[in-house]
Amino acid sequence: MKKNKILVLVHPLLIPPENAPTIKNKEFEDWSTEFDVISTLENLGHDVLVFGLYKNLEELIETLKSFGPDIVFNLLEEYAGDVNKDAHVVALLEMMNIAYTGCSSKSLMIGRDKSLTKKILAHHKLRTPQFQVIQKKDKDYQIGQRLTYPCIVKCLHEEASKGIGQSSVVVSEEKLRQRVQFIHESIGDDAIIEEFIAGREFFVGIIPGKKAVTLPVWELFFDNSENPEKEFYTNRAKFNEKHRKKLGIRTDVAKLSASEVKAIQKMCLKAYTVLGLDGHARIDLRMDEKGVCSILEVNTNPNIGIHDEYALSANHQEINYSGLISKLLRAGFQRLK
Repeated sequence: MKKNKILVLVHPLLIPPENAPTIKNKEFEDWSTEFDVISTLENLGHDVLVFGLYKNLEELIETLKSFGPDIVFNLLEEYAGDVNKDAHVVALLEMMNIAYTGCSSKSLMIGRDKSLTKKILAHHKLRTPQFQVIQKKDKDYQIGQRLTYPCIVKCLHEEASKGIGQSSVVVSEEKLRQRVQFIHESIGDDAIIEEFIAGREFFVGIIPGKKAVTLPVWELFFDNSENPEKEFYTNRAKFNEKHRKKLGIRTDVAKLSASEVKAIQKMCLKAYTVLGLDGHARIDLRMDEKGVCSILEVNTNPNIGIHDEYALSANHQEINYSGLISKLLRAGFQRLK
């Protein structure tokens, strides 16, 4: 790949510090993905400029004009604190005819709304848990009769397991209403209630291109848990090093038969296609005790740090990290052609 001028778009608080290369256990730092991507691009010989965007949209436009990047590597997950506005920044790049990595503004808007995603999946006969959305403005709401306990209460728009803890799984209407109130008041988001599926959890990364391809099915393990089928990926399980060691939390290639892998990958590619996605994505699923898989979430522009599931599964397929980053760059250029 030829050397390019690349503007890396990040949240200003996630710009890696100057001493980042000397810090141990970087994977638990908030800026770990940003460091992995930026350092890899630099090691590949690209001319890299890191830009921190919060509300300074005019400054971004001026920088795009003055720096003249060949492509923008988009690591943004919000704009001005609003997770629903990252798609607007991508729309700006589209209007300026600037190449960028990741999903288009349309894909980001679809992927960000878990309710809309589930409705589209269900329409196309792709299994997903029964759900109900409770908006912040809904003060006198009723729980749908189709929902059966246990349920899990999550944020409708937030990602990275924000707001998800052990109390998220509820077995009564009283606890459900308490958790909905927590999402509304403490997180500031609408709530989505889903039937909780006890079982195994999988992740399937998808690499974009003229023909999207799936990465190996990746599985979440709780080696030290007495009831791993009841565990799930809380915020603490993802990012708390001590908690991860205590429960033996790790991810690795899924222990499945070849036919099961093929079926899951086919299911994920269909989901990617019917949702009209066009950038890198990760699809999260759970398999119940009968071996039936349901799609939990479709993550547009998922975390792509070296230690994240997306990159780990790519590496298992003999795509090293530099190769993965280069593939995402090529996909961004291809879209502009």
